[in-house]
Amino acid sequence: MKARGGGQEESWQVGDIMSSYHRLGQRMQDVTGDHGVLKEIIRAGSGETVPPDASILVKFSGYLEHMDRPFDTNCYKRNHRLMKLGEDITLGGMEIGLLTMKKGELARFLFKPSYAFGAAGCPPLIPPNATVLFEIELLDFLDSAESDQFFNLTPEQQDQFPLEKVLKVAETEREFGNYLFRQKHFMDARERYKRASSLLRRVNAEEAEQVKVDAAKILVFLNLSFTYLKLEQPARALAYGEKALKLDEKNAKALFRCAQACFSLAEYERARDFLVKAQKQQPFNHSINNELKKLASCYRNYMLKEKEMCCRMFGPLNSPSAGENLKITWLATLGEQSLLSVLVTASQQVIG
Repeated sequence: MKARGGGQEESWQVGDIMSSYHRLGQRMQDVTGDHGVLKEIIRAGSGETVPPDASILVKFSGYLEHMDRPFDTNCYKRNHRLMKLGEDITLGGMEIGLLTMKKGELARFLFKPSYAFGAAGCPPLIPPNATVLFEIELLDFLDSAESDQFFNLTPEQQDQFPLEKVLKVAETEREFGNYLFRQKHFMDARERYKRASSLLRRVNAEEAEQVKVDAAKILVFLNLSFTYLKLEQPARALAYGEKALKLDEKNAKALFRCAQACFSLAEYERARDFLVKAQKQQPFNHSINNELKKLASCYRNYMLKEKEMCCRMFGPLNSPSAGENLKITWLATLGEQSLLSVLVTASQQVIG
């Protein structure tokens, strides 16, 4: 292949033989108008196309002509990194191609050298003036442009934004947190959720619009509660779960998160109360019912250990403290039976 100057179309032929990339390019869409970026959709996506300055999640593989294996790919990675357009993607053709894609889309692109690695190539992998083929799957994207602009403003300027835009910025921050959470970057996810929470806390909405603000707050509080559970900070998880319950006392997920936090804190009776309330809201929820069974088993083991400890502390029955020992053991057994009966009953209350 040979590149020509002056913006003229590059030759796709070697001698008298038409290259395979040239044949492929003949049925592809010309994205740039100069045949520099050509596109073929393999699987259509849905929704809007990727906006400029978005943060994207993609799988990609890059190929040279006459090579079966990719010279670059991220398809074998377990967790894919969120990349920002204009910053993290250095290949011009890829950025242009991504701006034509929709979520879920799988497409094939041909990039001429001027949109790929140029006249110099990228030794030793990419030869000079190489046309490259990329297969790209757009897994997801987040439109972060408005959010980035918002946080570059002063607090006074931010307060002038209309409610709908503020809610959109908070939702973008929460979505970033969700992505980081899925990648198990819990500390980073927590910071995104806290940014959204801080933003929503400053909102002064009319009574009619407060419902939207509260709904957004509940989602953020639930995310923070779950994140703190993952960070093994159950007291903080409980605090955010209770904040969600103040806004919606029948929220099953908030009740469940509070129960999980109490469970971790060994506050078994509070955990039971939260789970029983959650089960009333969602009797068919497997997670709630399984947690009730798990709590019953854990509490039984806990009470057995407590009784064993009492026996060791107060000695055998014929000792001077035998009566006190008997009383404490009886009370422990009574407490175990009382709580276990409620837990077992609750865990069996699934209608079916």
